[in-house]
This record gives sequence, structure tokens and C-alpha cells, in this order.
Amino acid sequence: MTTDRTLYRTPADAVAGPPEKLAYVVGFDRSARRPDALFVLDTDPDSASYGRVTHMTEVPGLGDELHHFGWNACSSALAHEGHHSPERRYLLAPGLRSSRLHVFDTHPDPARPRLVKVVETEELAARAGYSRPHTLHCGPDGVFLSCLGGADGADGPGGVALLDHETFEVRRAWESDRGPQRLAYDVWWHLAHNTAVTSEWGTPSMIENGVDPDLLLGRGYGHALHFWDLDTGRHRRRVDLGDEHQMVLELRPAHDPRATWGFAGVVVSVADLSASVWLWHREDGEYTASKVITLPAEPAKTEDLPPALQPFGAVPPLITDINLSVDDRWLYVSAWGTGELLQFDVSDPFRPRRTASVRLGGITARRPHPSAPDVPLTGGPQMVELSRDGRRVYLTNSLYGSWDDQFYPDGVDPWLIKLDADTGTAGGGLRVDERFFPHGEEFRGLRVHQTHLEGGDASSDSYCYP
Repeated sequence: MTTDRTLYRTPADAVAGPPEKLAYVVGFDRSARRPDALFVLDTDPDSASYGRVTHMTEVPGLGDELHHFGWNACSSALAHEGHHSPERRYLLAPGLRSSRLHVFDTHPDPARPRLVKVVETEELAARAGYSRPHTLHCGPDGVFLSCLGGADGADGPGGVALLDHETFEVRRAWESDRGPQRLAYDVWWHLAHNTAVTSEWGTPSMIENGVDPDLLLGRGYGHALHFWDLDTGRHRRRVDLGDEHQMVLELRPAHDPRATWGFAGVVVSVADLSASVWLWHREDGEYTASKVITLPAEPAKTEDLPPALQPFGAVPPLITDINLSVDDRWLYVSAWGTGELLQFDVSDPFRPRRTASVRLGGITARRPHPSAPDVPLTGGPQMVELSRDGRRVYLTNSLYGSWDDQFYPDGVDPWLIKLDADTGTAGGGLRVDERFFPHGEEFRGLRVHQTHLEGGDASSDSYCYP
């Protein structure tokens, strides 16, 4: 029986929980000459250090490129047989380039996490046959760790490694029958329906040196969703979104455990440089997917574009992250290319309604933060995280080192921005918090990618009870 009050039986319980007072952010050194780190930020508006970096824990190696990371336990652990006394205590941070996994303990002091374990590259390769770990979630029979590459950095197939809930040792590959699946990116699920979902980006050679224009225009990146039996790891169905829709990345299933739908973001269409969001859902007993949001490319002067985009004369939106509020009412979409964070009312998930947006950074616009109007922002809204109550939105600006360099060749100076969301009216709304703007040297020269919140957040929790 758990005593962790940050594990909630239902989405409604999570929404009603206390607000977070800390945020955790991973940062990486693009030059690989300094260690990557986990940063702690003060998110308590009544604190004297509100909006500031208060602690930093470095990892021992070089060249890890900490990217996505996550909690060892989420609210669904309340119903996992393998979790006898679950605690949301450890933050697990994979190195996307090194294939090492770092374990940080947030006890006894959540404001000063300690590195307590490193799972080495060789263990992941030998026991699961994978490399380039990307995304992780607490699952029914272990921690699920999606990986882009095969053993020792080989080009595939990528898949999901299963880690022990308590020791974080690599147990095995999760898949028992992968069917046609080869490319990997994200993994999520519908627990009550014994269904896992995976998406597709590319193998290590397809991504590590930046976007390969020949591969992109040849429609060689991922463009499908895969549905699996969650309990057995058996492939059930492949849903192709069409090969013009390149790079199917973030998966955001409904938090309501009764639901059988979720959203997936697609980075770019090679037909017109648009980006899109798709809804997967069940139809006549089978999973399928429908495009429900399209963001068009924006015209731009050739001289204002980075070399990679000059032949096209336009800025692609580049949807690189999406996030769904815990009450399944609001969807947030990051357009990293145009520098826009969009809010949609998805009360009817088949018909999203755009309600608000904020411009920050962008390839050509470089829209500034309101508190520093004379300082153009580099990068754009990339990873987006939501508080459990949906009222606070956190944004970081780095995608992936080599891709940053292609689309923002002047460099990506790190920032973390907080928005206040209006979720109490039908019209919605977003407003930049001018008091919260850690940036530049606050992050010791490291680029920042993903944020997670003390006590959980919208992207890291799933629930077993309606």
C-alpha cells in the first residue's frame, strides 16, 4: 500500500491536487566537452527564488545528450501488481547519444536530487538488444523505455526495453512479435483496454547528423502508428498516415481510462511543409487515425531562412511536441519552426477548436519574451509540459543538438518560459508570466529540452480509475 500522495486514483483527483513547487529540467552540452545536468527550478510564486534555477546535478560522462526523461512511478502504479509500494521518487534520464541511463533520487530533499545509479550502454544492448534510449513511462510489468536503435547503435529495429520497477536493471525487450514495426519513437497505452501504441521517427543514422534532405524528400522517415497487445508485446495493427506525413512523434492518449482515443503529432508534410495532429480512435472494433489539425507553412524571404530551408521559401511549423491536459479538455501544440504555442479546445476530439496562441522565438520571427523585449529569442516553443490542474504551461526551446544547428544556425540560447492558461472559460487563453524567465547563463551554457514537475504532470501520468 503506497503512502505517496502524489499518486492519484483518478484524473479528477490529480487536477484537485496541490500545485507544484519545483520543476526539473534536463540540459545538455552541444559540444560534449562538459557534463550534461539535471536542473531544479523554483515554481512557487510566493518564493523569493521564483523562476530561478536553484540546483544543478551533473552526470559523470560526456556526450550523453540528455533529452527525454521521466518518473519511475506514475498514478497507474496504484493498480500494477509489480509495484507493491510505489513512490514517485526517482527521475530516470537516458542519454540519447550515449545510450546510458541515469537514475536521480529526489529523496530526502526534492530540491537537491542525487545521482545514485548509471545503467551502462552495454547492459541495454546485451539484455534488450537496443540503444539510443528516448522516452520512458512506468508500465504494468516494468518501466517501458523506447529506443531508436538496435544493439551497439545499430540501425534497427528500434523498440521498447523493459526495466525493473525497483532496481532499474534492464530485463529484456518488451516486444514478443514486432510484425512490420522497425522505426521507433514514443510509446504509450490504454491500460484498461490492453493496448499499447508506438510511433516512428528514425534510426540513429537517420537522425543523429540532422535532417537528411534526401531521406525526407524520399519519404523515408516514420509515418505510421503501431498498436500492440500491452500484456504480451504482440503487434496487432499498423496504421499508415501516408508517407507524405514524415516523422510521427509525440503520443498523448486520453487520461480517462475508459477512452480509446489519443493524439499524435506529425512534424512535416513533404507535400506542402505543413504540420499536423492526428486522432487515433477505435472504429468497428479496430484502431484507425484521422487528421484533425493542420498548420500551414508560412512564407518567408529566402535571405531570412537557414540554408536548409532556402530552397522552399517558407517556414514549416514543425510540430515537435503536443500535450493534453489531465481533464482531456485542452490540447497544446508546439510549432517549433514558426515559434508558436497553440491552445485547442478538444472537448470533441474529432473537431478541435483553436482558442489561443502565443508567439515566442521562431526561425524568422524571433519574438521576444515580454520581460526582455530587446532580446530576440532563439529556438522556439518545443517541449511543452502542463501542470496537473492545467493552469500552468512550461516551454523549453531545444529540439535535438544537430537539428537545432540546421534550423537555428546562429545557435540556441537556452530558455524556459511559463504561460498561464485560462481553462475556466469556453474561449480559453494564454498569457506569458513575465516573472518566470530563466535563460542564458542560468543554465550554465547547457541547452534545455524537457521539463517534468514535482508531483507529476500531464505528460507523465496515466490512470486506472475513471
